[in-house]
This record gives sequence, C-alpha cells and structure tokens, in this order.
Amino acid sequence: MTVIEVPVPSLDSEELSWSPVNPDMLSRREVQRQPGIYRAALVPEIAGWEVHLPAEMHADVDDATGALARVDGFAAGKLGAGDRIGSPMPAILLRTESASSSQIEQLTTSALQLALAAIDETTKANATTVLGNVHAMETAIGVSGEISLQSILDMHRALLKSDRMMASEAGRFREQQVWIGPGGSGPLLADFVPPAHRRIPPAMEDLVEFIAREDLPVLVQAAVAHAQFETIHPFADGNGKTGRALVHAILKEKGLVTTSVIPISAGLLTDIGAYFAALGAFRSGDAGPIIAQFTRAARFASHTGRQLMDELLTMLHEMEQALAGVRRDSSTWTLLPTLIAQPVVNLSFVAAELGTNQVTALRAIDTLVDRGILLEATGRRRNRVWRQPGVLSVLDAFADSARRSGR
Repeated sequence: MTVIEVPVPSLDSEELSWSPVNPDMLSRREVQRQPGIYRAALVPEIAGWEVHLPAEMHADVDDATGALARVDGFAAGKLGAGDRIGSPMPAILLRTESASSSQIEQLTTSALQLALAAIDETTKANATTVLGNVHAMETAIGVSGEISLQSILDMHRALLKSDRMMASEAGRFREQQVWIGPGGSGPLLADFVPPAHRRIPPAMEDLVEFIAREDLPVLVQAAVAHAQFETIHPFADGNGKTGRALVHAILKEKGLVTTSVIPISAGLLTDIGAYFAALGAFRSGDAGPIIAQFTRAARFASHTGRQLMDELLTMLHEMEQALAGVRRDSSTWTLLPTLIAQPVVNLSFVAAELGTNQVTALRAIDTLVDRGILLEATGRRRNRVWRQPGVLSVLDAFADSARRSGR
C-alpha cells in the first residue's frame, strides 16, 4: 500500500513534575518509582492549517465522499417522511454504529443485550455502557447549528451521565493529568501523555474553529478533527467514543450525511491497529494515515450499511407477509417498523409505543407471537420479554462481519 504523507503541525512537549496522587494505595516500590519528570504534549493549533492533498489522495477522498452521499441518498429514498418505516431504520443504524464504536475499545455486547438495555431489562454492564454511547451519538446528530464547545460537552454528558463510576465527570473537561498505555499510577512510562488539563480549553476552542471552516473536504475535516480531539484527550474517560460521535456531528452539520448514521466505526473496526497507528502518525506530523483510514472506513461503511438496510427491509417484508389476513389498521401492523429499531420488547414498551393500555398491547403481542414474528424470551408468566429473532440475527451478523474483516 502506497504511503501518502499529508504534513500537519506535529506535537511539541513540556516537562512537568509528577508524584503519586494517592500514595497510601500504592506499594512502597511503586511510591519510590513514581515521582519524577515527565513530558506532556503541547498540541499545536490547526484552525489555520493549510491542507495540501496529493492528487491520488484527493481522488480517494472524493470517491469515499461520493459513496457516503449515495448511501445517504439511498436511505432517504427508503426512509423518507412518507415511508412505511419512517424513523426506526435511522435509529437502528445509529445503535449499530454506537456498538461498533464501543468495540474499537474492546467493549462488546450482542444485539439482544443492547436491545434489552434499551428497555431497562438487563444488568449487563457492557450493554448499559454501550447504550450510553447510543445516547452520545443521538446528541451528536441532534446538534443544530454550528458545533460548539457546549455541544461537545453535551455529547460527553450523554455518554457518561448514567455511568455510576464516572457520572461526576460527565460533560466537563478533565482537571487532572491522564495518560495512555502502561504506567501504573503515573505517566512516566506511558506511551502517550496528553496535554496538561489547563491547556484543554484553548486547544478545544482552536478545534471548534477548525471544524467551523467551510473550505475543506468534509471527510478530511472529520478525520483530522477526530485525530486532534483524541490528541487533546479532553475528558477523564470516554474520549474515543465521544471523538467518534463528533465525526457524525461534523458529517451532519456539513450536510454530507443528512438522513442516517452510516457505520463508519464499523469500517475502522476492521483494522484497529492501523487506526491507532494513524493517530500516532498524526501526532508525529502526518495526517495522511488518518485520512486514509477514514476514506477506507467510509467506503466499507457505505457498502455494508446499504447491505444492512436491504436485509432489514427484507425482514420487514417477511414480517408483513406473516401478518397476511390481519386488518391493516390494527395496532399489530403499527408495531412492525418498531421491531426494526427495537427488536426486543416488553409489555410496558409496547403499550407506550402504541399509546394504549396493556390489554390492547398484549393482544397485539399475542398476534405477533401466533404469526411467528415474536418469540417469548423469558419463560415467565409475569414480566415477560419478547424478541424478533430475524432482526437480531441480521444485526449480530453485521457486527461479526466487521470483526472478521479485520482478521
């Protein structure tokens, strides 16, 4: 593979002093080893960066941009305001992208567990954490107007507000030093040490100014903004997921992807090593690898995203066929698109979705069970949960395909 360099300002660093924060919790050896001088990143400004893309990379970016626009147009044609599906398809694509983003950080959950978490029917920690990422993505694509410091803080708050351990950090910049890689309880041996916390606000203001520019290819802008965000590492936790949510906010704000959430993180997931190496190259002064990773991920996401939509539309058609003979104006038909977005339901969810009482909701569920569309998943007489196995199978197969592509 040809390596194309795209110069970007490289990091400088500053010397800072470190001593253990909680020495009573460390071994004597660790207390003796920890104090010392370390180097923290000084992140260069990029708001005025002059971009010079080689012709080959420019063509690659154009191709990937066109692929994103085409699949967004496909989604618009299938999911327009008058379409039978309406909003459920964008909802499940958003959830799929959130799960892929989490997998990059080795946080995995099944489509079943994530759907259970959405109706508060699971205690699985991974599923509830990934659901937080769903909320962050929802906030990202819900940003109206230009992206601001506040909108980025809102994304982070949505990500961590339900995290029992990190809720106090939700929606605010970190106030301590963090580091990436080994180092135990200090940054002296870390692979990368982001800037000191006092340098975060001006660095983030510069990033927001960069995002506001209108003279850059959108995919290049999203890739570089993401890499700069990860370098600043402005939060105590959740930087990776918030940074990937930021990508979707940029694609939407710039008008490249308007209808749906194309699963770009699934494309990055196919080669996690190259993704992290590209972030390292960016910090060393070369934006070429991270731009290449995003163009590759965009093409992968466009192809597989369209396949996923086709398969989910096929599942909807099969469910419609199974309901042949049932009155079209019944609440049972109303539930079918909902099962694309939420393939696991309980009685409370269905009643709320239909805006009716639980007796009517249960009647609709019973019809779907009789027609083989829903399966009861608990074996209980009370507090039952039902699942749509076909949709769950399609979603799990999509996740598996991204992981297999990276092997």
